Amino acid sequence: MDLRHLRYFLAVAEEGHFGRAAARLHIVQPALSMQIKALEDELGGPLFIRTSRRVELTEAGLLLQAEARRTLEQVEHTRQTIARSLRGETGRVRVGFAGNAIFSGKLTRHLRQFHQRYPDADLVIEEVGPLQQAAAILAGQIDVGYTPDNPTTSAPGIKAQRIGDWTLLVALAEDHPLAAHADLTLDQLAGQALILYDAHDAHEPLYELLSHRLGNGFSVARRSSSTLSVLAHAAAGLGVALVPAPLQQVRIPGLTYRALKAPELMANLVLISRLEEPGHAVQAYLALALGSE
Repeated sequence: MDLRHLRYFLAVAEEGHFGRAAARLHIVQPALSMQIKALEDELGGPLFIRTSRRVELTEAGLLLQAEARRTLEQVEHTRQTIARSLRGETGRVRVGFAGNAIFSGKLTRHLRQFHQRYPDADLVIEEVGPLQQAAAILAGQIDVGYTPDNPTTSAPGIKAQRIGDWTLLVALAEDHPLAAHADLTLDQLAGQALILYDAHDAHEPLYELLSHRLGNGFSVARRSSSTLSVLAHAAAGLGVALVPAPLQQVRIPGLTYRALKAPELMANLVLISRLEEPGHAVQAYLALALGSE
């Protein structure tokens, strides 16, 4: 007994007539009669009482009618469930992010758009340091990462796509001597205790540019993977921080921002994922996020 037999059986049961059922199924009546006869032979008895005008269900036929409807409904439910999964409408997407993904609005916009389009998909969001995101993706702990570009984003098995670039600002305490200036130059940062992100290591372009431009005046006092930690250190007067321009909307008591006249220094944001991503929900999320840029 296969699903085709059940569909044929239900058509005859609902129409009460082989000719009308055959027309509904778009097959010839003799072929339909042969299929019903084969089903009856397989089950071991008659399913219909045949008269000159119509056919009626036997007791066994009535039982099969109920079971066939349940079976076909379950098959259709299964088909729709799998189809939705393949389209990315269900499933889970685990997103790791660094702070500037939030403050730039990129992350929240992507999350909102995905949730609106795929409300039954599960979104899991957590803050993950820039240098830890690629390893977390490869280990299967998260699926997508929002991070400044850094050496880990070129790791084997990782796909990285840039989704944002911003100028840099100087974040510093309101009573810092440099706060008296409306904007600052790189030369004015020479000798200052700099607060950098962990991602800005010795092989990262921003670090190399600062080292080259400031020479002996290049001094890194503190590092942190957390945006709020970087800003807190600056507000406490423990150094000056170089931060992406979108962070100026973050108001912290005692902290102020100054423009940096150094267009060659830029902050960026990349979206990273597995090079070969098997998850359909994750594929849908990436397509939406990258398509909105």
